[in-house]
Amino acid sequence: MEHFDLIVIGGGPSGYAGAMRAVDFGKKVLLIEKKRIGGAGVYDGVLTSKTLWEQALKTASIREMIPDYEVKFADISKIVNEAVFERKTQMTVHLHLLQKMPKQLFFYEKGFATIKDKRHIEIHKEDDSIKVVSCDNILIATGSRPRIPANIKIDEQIIVTSDGIKNFTDWPESMVVLGAGVIGCEFATIFSAFGKTKVYLIDKADRILPFEDADVAEVVKTNLELHGAKVHHGSSLKRMEIKNGKVEYELQYKNGQTEVITVDKALISIGRVANVENIGLENAGVKLNERGCIWDDDTQTNISNIYVAGDATTEVALVNVGEREARHAVVRMFGPIVRPLSYKNISTIMFLNPEVAAVGMSEQELVAQGIPHKVVKLDYTTNARAIAMRKTQGFFKIIVTNDSGMRILGMRVVGEHASSAIQGVAYLIYTNQGIKELADMMHPHPSIIEGVQECLRMLLHKSIYKPYVFKDRLKCYVCENGVCTPIENM
Repeated sequence: MEHFDLIVIGGGPSGYAGAMRAVDFGKKVLLIEKKRIGGAGVYDGVLTSKTLWEQALKTASIREMIPDYEVKFADISKIVNEAVFERKTQMTVHLHLLQKMPKQLFFYEKGFATIKDKRHIEIHKEDDSIKVVSCDNILIATGSRPRIPANIKIDEQIIVTSDGIKNFTDWPESMVVLGAGVIGCEFATIFSAFGKTKVYLIDKADRILPFEDADVAEVVKTNLELHGAKVHHGSSLKRMEIKNGKVEYELQYKNGQTEVITVDKALISIGRVANVENIGLENAGVKLNERGCIWDDDTQTNISNIYVAGDATTEVALVNVGEREARHAVVRMFGPIVRPLSYKNISTIMFLNPEVAAVGMSEQELVAQGIPHKVVKLDYTTNARAIAMRKTQGFFKIIVTNDSGMRILGMRVVGEHASSAIQGVAYLIYTNQGIKELADMMHPHPSIIEGVQECLRMLLHKSIYKPYVFKDRLKCYVCENGVCTPIENM
């Protein structure tokens, strides 16, 4: 029986990263993947949706100059498939060459892994054979799948999850998206931006993106509507079914009114479910938490040699988080003692229109927790790069402690190149540093990140544009005890 220092179950972003980190420690590692290396990070998920988003925004920009411009579905599909092929090939070749190294540390098996006990794994192969291997440690990185509501029949052709988008053969003339969180809004953005699909978005809450600040959600909603999308605010879905090859759905609004609408396609985007069934957790005594995911303490399960990373924990279902968790778990197994992971200040990108980037706490979180804070907000219309790009919709918002130290609590950027603007501030939050050094350093010009610098200058009372002059474009206020008061002398 073959023995390994580590067996990784799942070849998505988390499992792949964990296996590679174990190689760094000179450990013998086996990666088991039942289907395709890369998981949702490559197929039916991040890479495919973000490639679609990039092409959608390019198309929308062209249509601003050439209103009747149309892009063929087959051309966009080809670009997405090329991106998937490129990433898949990189990962596959990398694994293949690793297995040919003189001192082989990395091993790969394709099959379905079942935990027999805390030291043994069964690999069920495609030819129905079963291979049993042993190990010192196990890393579970089995990922997640789209959540499916019990009352909707999903065929992945007409009513689809994100996994079924690849089955489209042309632009639907109309489509409804169930779920107004980040993923639902991303797909609504994508299909509306191509200009070929009338998009409806079912929003149970009073506004889209309920976990983000209202000013962020408002900009995104405005752009969706400018591209012809319709948001069903305050609506609940009574039923959704396929009739005559189309989707008929019925809504009920808070005032009791009902509405029946027929569209070509429906996309269900109401979250994801951890893949934890039938992998033998009970054989090793691994516990689940109240959400039905694998319980963990800083990536370690209740069984000391079994760890978990990525969507199987659904702590935060993001590729960068899953990769970091897996690498952290491996260091805990084989490396020096490290401090626990922190989920407080994760940098995120929301691929909307315009792009949204975030780090740290939001205003609504701070208000809900009763934490006094100071806010500076700068409109994109004051940024030279945004003006040059003719993309002046959006804003920078930095939130700091309401004291002389002005420690950064959070930041939101809505607008072009938003994701490139947050990392400097994310570093300040991570290292618990002040704002002076970042405010005083020379930023490239013209650049979007100059907006960050100007926000910090506003906090230090030395901004180029004065907020008491440009009151509509520069805002400064203090929030305390649920009351926000403008600062007039900044």
